Formats: sequence, structure tokens, C-alpha cells
Amino acid sequence: MAKVRCVLGLGIFAAGILGAQAQSYDLLLKGGHVIDPKNNISRVMDVAVTGGKIARVAENIPAAQARRVADVAGLYVTPGLIDIHVHVYAEAPVMANAARANAVWPDAFSFRSGVTTMVDAGTSGAANFEDFRDHVIKKSKTRVLAFVNISKRGMTDFGNEDKPEELDAAAAVKVAKANPDVVVGFKSAHYGGEGWTSIDRAVEASKQTDKPVMVDFGIITPERNLDGLLRDKLRKGDIYTHCFSGNRREVMEKTTS
Repeated sequence: MAKVRCVLGLGIFAAGILGAQAQSYDLLLKGGHVIDPKNNISRVMDVAVTGGKIARVAENIPAAQARRVADVAGLYVTPGLIDIHVHVYAEAPVMANAARANAVWPDAFSFRSGVTTMVDAGTSGAANFEDFRDHVIKKSKTRVLAFVNISKRGMTDFGNEDKPEELDAAAAVKVAKANPDVVVGFKSAHYGGEGWTSIDRAVEASKQTDKPVMVDFGIITPERNLDGLLRDKLRKGDIYTHCFSGNRREVMEKTTS
């Protein structure tokens, strides 16, 4: 049974229910709108917690049965949310020399929004993933997973995501296999080089590990375009991110049949 963190605003709770027999609870979240997809619940209910685990989910649990009562009326109570696109490689030494130094510390933005798991979207690559793992992932209270950038240095400098010699599928695969509990896929991002090299190498790494590819599309060319990306390159389970930014002609022109 998963342990629980109580976050008022977006309460976080495990989907399982242990039963209604307990007569004394450590904490009672009272009157919140419970959203529990696993058990098909979306209505106002109370949530009782004992020993860090969900003890009961029901309507109108008596307040007298709990040592502490939190009135969460008007708020949502839900399992911890997962943010699948963040940039949280913000620890030294990357901040000292990163042209894309726009990452944040995960704990500063996760729990206050009901997020318990973040997935870093390719800020690091094979050459600096170990530093990211040791200085951010292991030190964060937030659960942090990662897409490994197909560029060996990830997003830590301008231009390296365009250079074929930096786009190393074998190195990315090695990192993924060495960190199976953290690495969830591979990232191709901002590519402005020739052809489809970045995406092709990310897909190559994907095929060797059975992990998906996330693409933040680069510069559009007559050869490399959104139609080709979606129809010919990406597969079921792959992710196309920033799909409505409009910065790289992501929105397809309207066609008539």
C-alpha cells in the first residue's frame, strides 16, 4: 500500500482503500472533492489516514473518529499528479555554463501543486546524466524521472543538439540500461541540422531499450516537416511535445477533402 503525503489544495492519496473498520484515524480530510480514477470516484467524500496509509474513503466519516481533522471543502483530493515535461537539472556545475539555464529545483514547484512525480524532458544527456542524478534526482524529495537527451550534453549549451557527433544513441542506451529505475525514454529537441539525424538516433535508442521517444521539434525544412514526423518517424507510445507552441509551424494548415 502506497504511503501518503497530505497536500492541502490538491490532497495526495493512494488509490487503495484498506477498509472501514478502524475506529481512530490519525488524520481526516473532510469534505473535499475526491478524484480517484482507479476506483472511478469523482464526488465529495472524506478520506481517513492512519499510519501514513489510506484507511477509509467514504461520505460523512465522523470527525470524532480522527485525531486531526482538515476541512478541505472546496478543494480537490487526488492521487499525486505526474508532470511529464519539466526541466530540473538546476544544480552546479550546469548552471555556471548553461546557455539554457532555465531549470528549476523540483521541490520548489512540485508538492505545492499536488505533483509528486516529475519527468525531466532531456535537460541532461549521456555525458552529464550522472551529475544530474547525483546532485538533483537523489537529493530531491520529489520523485524525479528522466528522458535522456540524445545529445550527449543535453540542453546545457547552445548548438550541441544540432551536431551529429554529439547525437550518440549508444551512449544514451548505456545510461538508460544503467539507470532503469530513473530513465523512462529519450529526447530529441530543437534540432536544426541536416535531415532527421536527431530523431532517427533517438528512435534507434528507443528500439534497443523499448522506451519511448519525446520530440520537441526543431527547425522546419522542406525535407523535415511535421507531417513526416507524425506519419513516418514516431511510433505508438512516442510523445510529441510543445505541439501548440506555434514557434516552428507545429499547427498544420487546414486542408479540405
